[in-house]
Amino acid sequence: MTQEAYNEKQKEVEHLENVVMPEIASAIALAREEGDLKENAEYHAQREKQGMMQARINQFRDRLARAQIVDPADVPHDIVAFGAKVTVLDVDIDDEEIITLVGDGDEDYDQGRYLITSPIGRGLLGKKVGELAEIDVPKGNLTFKVLKIEYEM
Repeated sequence: MTQEAYNEKQKEVEHLENVVMPEIASAIALAREEGDLKENAEYHAQREKQGMMQARINQFRDRLARAQIVDPADVPHDIVAFGAKVTVLDVDIDDEEIITLVGDGDEDYDQGRYLITSPIGRGLLGKKVGELAEIDVPKGNLTFKVLKIEYEM
C-alpha cells in the first residue's frame, strides 16, 4: 500500500478507537441504567455493535501491521504496476476508463480503484502504453488498450 493509503487507514482506526468506541460505551452505560439486562434489547444491541466495531479495529490494525509501503517513485513509470493510474480504452465498446491499481482494503470499484490482484489488475500488470490487455472476467472477456500510465508522487 502507498504511504498515503497507510496514513488514511491509520486515521480511520484512530477515529474508531477515539470517537466511535467511546460513543458506543456511553450508549451501553445509558442502556444499563434502564434496568434488567436480560430483557434490555438496547443494551444487547450496543454490546453487539461494540464487539463488531472492535473486530473491525482489530482487522485494520492487523492489516496495517502486515502492510508493505510501496513508494511509486521506486516503480518504473513506463509499465503498469502497483499504484499506477491507467487510462484504458475498452476496445469492445469504444469507451475510455481510468483504473488505479491499489492494495487490499483500498479498493473502490465505483471509483475505478481496483485491487492489483483482481482479474483486471493482473491483466494490466506489466503492460505499456499502446499494448492490449486481454482479460478474463466473470462476465466474459475484456480487451483494454493502454492509453496512458501515470503515478502520483
